[in-house]
Amino acid sequence: MRILIVGINYAPELTGIGKYTSEAAEWLAAREHEVRVICAPPYYPYWKVQKPYSSWMYSHETIAGVDVFRCPVWVPQRPTGFKRIIHLGSFALSSIPACIAQLFWKPDIVVAIEPPLFGAVVALFGAQAMRAKSWLHIQDFELDAAMGLGMIPGWLAHGMGIFERWFMGQFDRVSTISNAMMERIRQKGVSSDKVGFFPNWVDCGVLRPLEQGDSMRGGEWEIPSDTKVVLYAGNIGKKQGLELLFPVAQAFLARRPDVLFLIVGEGAAKVDLQREVFEKGLTNIIFKPLQPIEKLGALLATADVHLVLQLQGAADLVMPSKLTGILAAGGAVLATAEEATELYKVITQNELGQVVRPGSSEGIEMGIRAMLDDMTRLQRYRNNARKFAETNLHKESILWDFEQELNRVVAPTGSVD
Repeated sequence: MRILIVGINYAPELTGIGKYTSEAAEWLAAREHEVRVICAPPYYPYWKVQKPYSSWMYSHETIAGVDVFRCPVWVPQRPTGFKRIIHLGSFALSSIPACIAQLFWKPDIVVAIEPPLFGAVVALFGAQAMRAKSWLHIQDFELDAAMGLGMIPGWLAHGMGIFERWFMGQFDRVSTISNAMMERIRQKGVSSDKVGFFPNWVDCGVLRPLEQGDSMRGGEWEIPSDTKVVLYAGNIGKKQGLELLFPVAQAFLARRPDVLFLIVGEGAAKVDLQREVFEKGLTNIIFKPLQPIEKLGALLATADVHLVLQLQGAADLVMPSKLTGILAAGGAVLATAEEATELYKVITQNELGQVVRPGSSEGIEMGIRAMLDDMTRLQRYRNNARKFAETNLHKESILWDFEQELNRVVAPTGSVD
């Protein structure tokens, strides 16, 4: 097949949506499909275009057999709700010429990755102009999440919501990463026969449990072996609510000085959080930069407890992408989620860790204490995590199913060898 993928994030971004888009594209290219990608230059999670890329020039490169066309994008250093709209809109506008340029290539299917919603609109109209099939894959209900977190005015969100319901129904297939998110798509008026399940994955052969001696505790980090590490690794943004850790760290500083809170990553809220940590004298919270992919296993092995945090209003609208890596590495999870959400059900029903109410510093503190005070239970969480990843998140199996479904959409009576 000739497959055109349109999405703002792509390799060499190491985290978030770009990681999964690039892995899927490269896997399909290795299966001898012709794959092209229209994306922006890498900027996430730094919110700054990375060198040697340019934010205002079109460019083309080939990565692992995939033709990658990069379009100009405006990237705000301190994104707000309004600035994010402009940011995503700038990519949508700049992607129009890149889509037009594919008219003569004639792809069999156009796969739009949301977010951004605006870019998916361009991809849909491009598919219709090219007489190609269209597939929308939703990694994050950006509009619903922004409304839940109060990031955009209600009147604007309402208008965009009406448009979203209409345009989603125009795609030949709409997929997402969790069962609850699939139900949300149906609630938006998309017929069930169009809705598909395409979860995020992990390479369990590459990412696996490591011993503490193989972790990041030694070397330049110099974390004593008897220190208990509570790790948050990933995007440092608004919807994670990392400021909830301040009173938690304060309580542990007074009663359990052997516990260290380690925050690893980049994001729009990082500078403000670092300043507050310094002002509050929270010496048991330390920040480290985003680590290269080859160190991910060692980083995850550093933690006794892994934090998966979301503010109330974001749960079930997003499914944390970091969870797949944590589970493959055999990590014990402490997450914030409401009882009705899929994140809550996955963790509790499979005994992968503890879940506490979003927005509760007290709940986070009690959850961490319960996990660190019962090493037998902590080890059970770790064993269950690895087993769950091997059974449900295997990369080859998920991408094989995706390829088969792509083929059914393109040629309903055909098959993939």
